[in-house]
Amino acid sequence: MQASCFSAAANTPGFSLKGDDYTDRALEALAGMISLAQEYSPPTLETELLVLSLLNQGEDGLFTMIMKQAGVDLDKLRSGVVDFVERHPTVSDNSTRTLGPVLQKVLSSANSLRLQWHDEYISVEHLAAALADEDSRFLVRFLKESKLTANDIRQAIKAIRGTRRVNTKTPEVSYQSLKKYGRDLTEAAMANELDPVIGRDKEVRRVIQILSRRTKNNPIILGDPGVGKTAIAEGLAQRIVSGDVPDTLAGRQLISLDLGALLAGAKLRGEFEERLKSVIREVQESSGQIILFIDEIHMVVGAGSAGESGMDAGNILKPMLARGELRCIGATTLDEYRKYIEKDKALERRFQVVLVDEPRVEDALSILRGLKERYEMHHGVSIRDSALVAACVLSNRYIQDRFLPDKAIDLIDEAASKIKIEVTSKPTRLDEIDRKLMQLEMEKISIVSDMKGGQDAAEQQRLQTLEKKMADLKEEQSRLNAIWEQERAEIEKIADLKQEIDEAKVEQQKAEREYNLNKAAQIRYGKIPELTQKLATLEAAAKREELSSSRLLRDTVTAEDIAQVVGSWTGIPVSRLVEGEREKLLGLEKALNDRVIGQEEGVRSVAEAIQRSRAGLCDPNRPIASLVFLGPTGVGKTELCKALARQLFDTEEALLRFDMSEYMEKHSTARLIGAPPGYIGFDKGGQLTEAVRRRPYSVLLFDEMEKAHPEVFNIFLQILEDGILTDSHGHTVSFKNCIIIFTSNMGSDLLLQASGTKDREEVTQALMEIVRRHLRPELVNRMDEFVVFNPLSEANLFGIFDLEVAKLQARLTDRRLTLSVTHRAKADIVQAAYDPNFGARPLRRAVQHTLETPLSRLILSGSISNGRRVGVASKQEELPVSSEKIEDSKIPENLQFFLYPQEGTAQHMLASGDTGDASKDTGETAAFS
Repeated sequence: MQASCFSAAANTPGFSLKGDDYTDRALEALAGMISLAQEYSPPTLETELLVLSLLNQGEDGLFTMIMKQAGVDLDKLRSGVVDFVERHPTVSDNSTRTLGPVLQKVLSSANSLRLQWHDEYISVEHLAAALADEDSRFLVRFLKESKLTANDIRQAIKAIRGTRRVNTKTPEVSYQSLKKYGRDLTEAAMANELDPVIGRDKEVRRVIQILSRRTKNNPIILGDPGVGKTAIAEGLAQRIVSGDVPDTLAGRQLISLDLGALLAGAKLRGEFEERLKSVIREVQESSGQIILFIDEIHMVVGAGSAGESGMDAGNILKPMLARGELRCIGATTLDEYRKYIEKDKALERRFQVVLVDEPRVEDALSILRGLKERYEMHHGVSIRDSALVAACVLSNRYIQDRFLPDKAIDLIDEAASKIKIEVTSKPTRLDEIDRKLMQLEMEKISIVSDMKGGQDAAEQQRLQTLEKKMADLKEEQSRLNAIWEQERAEIEKIADLKQEIDEAKVEQQKAEREYNLNKAAQIRYGKIPELTQKLATLEAAAKREELSSSRLLRDTVTAEDIAQVVGSWTGIPVSRLVEGEREKLLGLEKALNDRVIGQEEGVRSVAEAIQRSRAGLCDPNRPIASLVFLGPTGVGKTELCKALARQLFDTEEALLRFDMSEYMEKHSTARLIGAPPGYIGFDKGGQLTEAVRRRPYSVLLFDEMEKAHPEVFNIFLQILEDGILTDSHGHTVSFKNCIIIFTSNMGSDLLLQASGTKDREEVTQALMEIVRRHLRPELVNRMDEFVVFNPLSEANLFGIFDLEVAKLQARLTDRRLTLSVTHRAKADIVQAAYDPNFGARPLRRAVQHTLETPLSRLILSGSISNGRRVGVASKQEELPVSSEKIEDSKIPENLQFFLYPQEGTAQHMLASGDTGDASKDTGETAAFS
């Protein structure tokens, strides 16, 4: 809409209708009168429509800001102007675009003000001042009623506009820029909106020291994400408010600049730079009273640049930073600093670095104790100190890709949120009763419906029993509802008291700042102790009731809750987190021997290596254990790895397996840590590093290590020595919670030939000579243990057979089938499968062919029904009395399958007293039932 589309009712000196004379917002306001004219149908366009159009520009409109600054009640102004327009006469033709005489005088006056204020365009502030000056039918009268004058409006314009001039079409972007694009941290500190900052005194003092310099007084806070960089700026704001700063910083404002808001909506080239310059101008005009804090300051470099020759925000800041005209605190991560700021040496030298390290677990615990009250008050729950300790310890142990105190604070926050939801939701016991009542109600409706045909004594009795059950449940429901309401009220009362105490503390701080010492003393020594005493009484009562079995709700965050949150984040079972490792580690050898048969010495070596590490006697920065498993194929090397993953990390998914035959080429090393920049696959990361980042608690199995290229082992040197590895993206991955296992068949011929003939010590020494010839000394030297696996004997295979049949039985459980194998049948299968060169794998194949395949055919053909007990006997054995032999072509010739009599039948009773060969030979694989 152009201003030239209006027509004037009379000639007014200095009156302009050229669109080029107005700013975009002023032109928008004039155009807005057309749509209002269509709605209200006035004979001419007058000033009240202009006022309404200006108000319609919203909260961020300049006219609204001016009126608010002047103290005008905006709701009253809007309703008054609408009422004024509606009371005036209307015309049938609502397409009028004729400007009334008073509006023309206002526009002429606005043009005069433009010239008087040395501006290039007529802006919204000129219109506002002109509307307040002239007899503008409505606004002047409204201001008089509000006890305001035209001078008040001009003072409001001056406060917002400052010394700026209107020399662009969008001057509003430069007005009150700090208010639009920043947050006053000192004001937030005064209102007690900032969390307390604990344990960062050294860093805050360093920031104060840099800010007090004459030039280059710009600290930049560097640290990993979540270590508390922003908190240092907030700590400085709190010190300024409390007066705990030198005179050079006393009474200063610390404004946090929101770069996102600064960039948002800056569509035209130069608009972002204009906003930034207006922010800087306000800071400069404050004569050092304002300190700017720019979080994520790396975003400044390149922001606003539209090409190689473009002037970005960093270049705008440089001169003022160097001259000391602008005191600026920046914050960013070390990676972003290196990537963006360090490259620009001119910008880098204008900042003084303040490094912020990750706090120790003890320091993080102090921080959490300081924040405890805030989180208790926000969630309305209590947080035990044991929960704070658990948050620090468990986050440090299990969450490796984040930093303290942020990750510990997040655990507390989420656990408290979970408890809050439980408090506000219906308790489980009450919910179960509600569901049961609904079920009984439906059953009652069904019985009543069936009884309509006639009275049945049995149905009548059933209905009476049902109604009694429902009455009892309703009584219990009513009782529990009363308890629930009472407990909720108690919890809410505690939360309200905590809120009152916090408000009293804020009030006390405010009184102290205003030197109202009498009021501060009354609050400190009267109100706060009284509220604290009430709170202590209520909390003591709540703690006593917590032990009661009848309590429905709990409002306390415990270590168990923290463990559950960690479990949901990491996938590690909660029991793993909360139970002590002592029992698990002490029973490790037995648990491993139960799964890995015939390798007692090897299992003992593995268990002892892990126990040494977990007892804290080994280097904490190295992996838990670095082991090499040596032995022929099929003797249990991989099975021991699976057993370790299950025993230590509660799931076999914690076993990460890498087949080293896939890394036979020199360039395949890049697959483990990621391709170098510029190569295909760089964005995907490394197979090893990504796997460990996702699951830091794992068993790493590198199978058949002798097949890998020698260059591949170079990357393992750093892992085995320091427990870390850096991927192609520069991310450092920790291996200190991993068990690293290499397997190899080197020297297996020697083991097979020497089995049972030579002393084990001699064999081991000969085997190690072979290993040293294949592997570099620096790799061999970094290994904790070389575990030699012996070839399996025939006796060992009997135990392995039992394990294989147990796995088969577990799969049959779904069909409620039970499998029993006689000792003689077992011996036949084991003897046929035994081959010392191939270990246990032939036995697994034998179980598949002799047991699994026949059983599958019998189940599919219907020869075996669900719930039956299936027996397997040798061909030479007699079957139990009354058993039913099964015929099938796939049953091996040396075995026979049969069904035991079903329980409860006459045949079963007869068979139970029988002493036949197969039933008497109860050397069955296990007591399966």
